[in-house]
Amino acid sequence: MTTENNALAALLAEKPFLLADGATGTSLFAMGLEAGEAPELWNEAKPDNITRLHQDFVDAGADIILTNTFGGTRHRLKLHHAQDRVFALNKRAAEIARAVADKAPRKVIVAGSVGPTGELLVPLGALTYDDAVSAFAEQIEGLKAGGADVAWIETMSSPEEIRAAAEAAVRVGLPFVYTGSFDTAGKTMMGLHPKDIHAVAGDIGAGPLAVGANCGVGASDILSSLLDMTGADPSATIVVKGNCGIPEYRGAEIHYSGTPPLMAEYARLARDAGARIIGGCCGTSCEHLAAMRQALDAHEPRQRPTLETIIEVIGPMRNKTADEAAAAPVRERGRRSRG
Repeated sequence: MTTENNALAALLAEKPFLLADGATGTSLFAMGLEAGEAPELWNEAKPDNITRLHQDFVDAGADIILTNTFGGTRHRLKLHHAQDRVFALNKRAAEIARAVADKAPRKVIVAGSVGPTGELLVPLGALTYDDAVSAFAEQIEGLKAGGADVAWIETMSSPEEIRAAAEAAVRVGLPFVYTGSFDTAGKTMMGLHPKDIHAVAGDIGAGPLAVGANCGVGASDILSSLLDMTGADPSATIVVKGNCGIPEYRGAEIHYSGTPPLMAEYARLARDAGARIIGGCCGTSCEHLAAMRQALDAHEPRQRPTLETIIEVIGPMRNKTADEAAAAPVRERGRRSRG
């Protein structure tokens, strides 16, 4: 696929870095989404709220906006009795984002968010690989029909599930990006090390436009994963979309510790560590994103940070690094910290 018919590849060729958007869920909860309610249903029920979500991030400086379709497979939507609306809900989500992107004063990429099915693949669970490909293809067909530029496969733990989603994207005819969530002692819950992210689906179609990490447990942790990823392949296009500081429960609500200045420094460190696409995940508001945009636009490149520098500037890590965890005794390795 050439850059002429690949909007993300063309923009990456044009600019040294791109700013991806912030948190979908956190933003929608602030608009009144109830716990347990499916955000995807708002694409039809409350399209004006979804338009506002995207518009706020574009106004804050985002070059990439993710559709409101993280749980848009039949497996996730079945929990809300909406499994027969996969195509329609994903198409509507992409149309809403596309309308915002098309009226922006600059080029904005519409990334079709594809999250995990929530099912375990055979042999650990009942979902076969072929069924996973089919479910992802159904979702991505809707995203493509609505105008998404790229399938954005995110928050993944299982290499096999990443491959299934990538294969679905190629089948449907969309380029793809994929990111893992390295939230379990520096690896994904299914044991994928950040340095191994490159090889997961590099042989599918033309390969990914970018790979990387999102979500996880905190900003320092995701920057540690970034060092592993860029160290393993300095030429790769790497995404980091980290949580806004560290999630903490305050009563029944989750609060994120990251301030706009902290997220601005996270963005600078991510750039210095080699990321080309930088954004925010849980807790990242348009105020945080605006601070990141300003920081990146004014940033003078510095030397590649060490993990010690990251911890000094951003704060302590919640987990061990993937390499530390691998070297730990088995008894200790079994423990895990959750954000």
